[in-house]
Amino acid sequence: MQKILIGLGRSVINFIHQFGSLIMLAGSIVRYMPRVFKDRKLVLEQSSLIGADSLPLVLFIGAFTGAIAALEATVLFTKFNLIGITRPFLGGSIATAVFTELTPVLTALVIAGRVGGGMAAQLGTMCVSEQIDALEMMAIDKARYLAMPRVVAALIMMPVLAVFSNSIALLGGYVLTAIKFDFTAFEFFNSVRYYFNINEIYISLSKSFVFGGLTALIGCWVGFQTTGGAEGVGRSTVRAFTLSAAAILIVDAIFGYFM
Repeated sequence: MQKILIGLGRSVINFIHQFGSLIMLAGSIVRYMPRVFKDRKLVLEQSSLIGADSLPLVLFIGAFTGAIAALEATVLFTKFNLIGITRPFLGGSIATAVFTELTPVLTALVIAGRVGGGMAAQLGTMCVSEQIDALEMMAIDKARYLAMPRVVAALIMMPVLAVFSNSIALLGGYVLTAIKFDFTAFEFFNSVRYYFNINEIYISLSKSFVFGGLTALIGCWVGFQTTGGAEGVGRSTVRAFTLSAAAILIVDAIFGYFM
């Protein structure tokens, strides 16, 4: 019993220590936010990596997200013989599910794997090869030079990616309903126009903004903690994605409760 309590206590202390270091990094990044314009070249470089380079994958995932949402909705309504009754509401229902839940979360998970893991690997390699130590020897704060541009770029680009993902997902949903149930473009998009609430766009963009910041913050934090050479870099890459995915789902549940 004593060993169990000791192990539990160590785990709690370690969690508090790790969480505290994450919060301290977030505080340092916020402190350097006024330097965004001065360091705009760094921010633009990271924005290109997060936004433009990720756009093809985001569009691909978004198209199939909308198609799958439409498929699940139509299959469910067909199962209970309600497809005829729900036909006028189907487009709006798919749009609500896509905008408020599916595309923000799935886009964030894709970015967490591609960008968050990449940040952890890149910064972890710099850490184990002592490049970050060299920066500190030159009085360059790693939070300003490495972390802040990445977090700001993610905060900016994630809502932009969400707009593209939402648009292509809606198109994907229409294509599937048109093929399977002979929906016309007017019938589908008129349902979206009539039953769609503008607040759902705000929810989508707000979620994407928060998810982007979390992903970049966790990627940077994990990268800075990397030890153990190439093996440690691999562990950090996996850890960054795992923690980012968990944080995205937890925050999404919190959004769902309050919004």
